[in-house]
Parts: sequence; structure tokens; C-alpha cells
Amino acid sequence: MRTAYRIRQIINALNGSTLLGLALAKAYGGTLVATRDGLVIAHGTRDGFPRASAFTVGNVILLRVGDPPDHLLSHESVHSTQWACCVLLFLPLYWMAAGWSYLRCGDHWSANTFERRAGLTAGGYVEAARRPLFRGHGRS
Repeated sequence: MRTAYRIRQIINALNGSTLLGLALAKAYGGTLVATRDGLVIAHGTRDGFPRASAFTVGNVILLRVGDPPDHLLSHESVHSTQWACCVLLFLPLYWMAAGWSYLRCGDHWSANTFERRAGLTAGGYVEAARRPLFRGHGRS
């Protein structure tokens, strides 16, 4: 395993995010499979979780889809690294970025810096056009 992946794995273990991901995988019935880059894939989660085809918590990728394409795993791997870099602030920062994106584009991904850095296309997203932040008040 590459040193960077080992460091990511250790940080996500120490910050508790991987433990949270494993707990979610167990709660939603995922079948765990370890990968050579230190990630754990939870195949076949149930009860509609995650709503997207994949969702990453720490070093755990929760999947509703059976066999994910490589580009989706690559996208989720970046999210795992983002968890390690942001530690436990990842979720509030991600949701703030998602809110900003919704305000600017009407979706949670197009202007979300975390999704953009992970690769919108690789994550299965289509980029929406930006909306203006302020609409001018016309004079009569």
C-alpha cells in the first residue's frame, strides 16, 4: 500500500470516521470487502441508504450498487482523503458546501468544492449552470 494511503487510513482510524463508516455499514447490512489501498467497500446496503449510488465515511465506501465502476471508486477515494484532511469537520464543511451549491446551482454538487475536487463526472454528476446570487431591482 502506498504511504499516502496508509497515512489516510491511520488518520481516519484515529479520528473515528472509519469506525462510524463501519457502524453505518453494519446497520444497513453492507457486506464488507477490503481493498488494497486501505479502503473498505460495503456492498449492498439496504433501506435506501445511501440515497446516492455511493457515500464515503472515513475509509468506508457504502454502496447501493453491486459492482461499482473504477471511476466511482476513484471519486469516493478522494472523499476518503478529504475526511482525513478535514478530520471531523468534514461533514459540516461538506454540508455547508452543498448548501452553497444548492443556492448557486439548484443542486448539492455543481458548486460544492468537495465534489468538484473529487471529479463531478467520476461521481456521476452533471454540472449545472450557476445562478446569479443577486437579482437587480429594476427601476420604474
